[in-house]
Amino acid sequence: MINTIIFDIGNVLTGFEWKAFFQKFGYSEEILDRISKATVESGTWAEYDRGALSDEEIMNAFIANDPGIERELRESLENIQGMLIRYDYAIPWIKELKGKGYRVLVLSNFASRAASDCKDALDFLEYVDGGILSYKEKFIKPQPEIYELLIDRYQLNPTECVFLDDTLANLTAAEKFGIHTVHFQNKKQAEMELSKLGVK
Repeated sequence: MINTIIFDIGNVLTGFEWKAFFQKFGYSEEILDRISKATVESGTWAEYDRGALSDEEIMNAFIANDPGIERELRESLENIQGMLIRYDYAIPWIKELKGKGYRVLVLSNFASRAASDCKDALDFLEYVDGGILSYKEKFIKPQPEIYELLIDRYQLNPTECVFLDDTLANLTAAEKFGIHTVHFQNKKQAEMELSKLGVK
């Protein structure tokens, strides 16, 4: 019987409005593409999520990926307020699940700068029962250590948990611990998948 619902944050409870955020700076499509390749599409992004580097170190690492857009990278990433949007359903869904007796946790690769600058989008965190954000622990999904940490910290029985994430590699890693998983595409689809596991 499922008693714990574990949510990823990005693309599950929040949306990552990458291009919409950067377009407000008036960048061309070429610059937008270069910013994306220097940051989210680079291996450096994992270090951003992991929190192993300071803000200045990670900025310098992004710039090293494409020195020709240093000005644009600094301008846009020194304050990423507004990059994330919280989905309207996030808080009501969490409250509904908790009202039915489920424990609700989060497990997310999340950078300290994003946590600092996007507080408005993360207001649902006060409603959950806990969880792990990668930058606080220095592990990122799909590293097994982050799942082990969650299980140990919250004394979870993996077979009584279900994890919702939009990334298959993260789900595959969770399944190795016996955790049920739902590949999140949208709330309606996720609720249908949860109902098959007995979550009402």
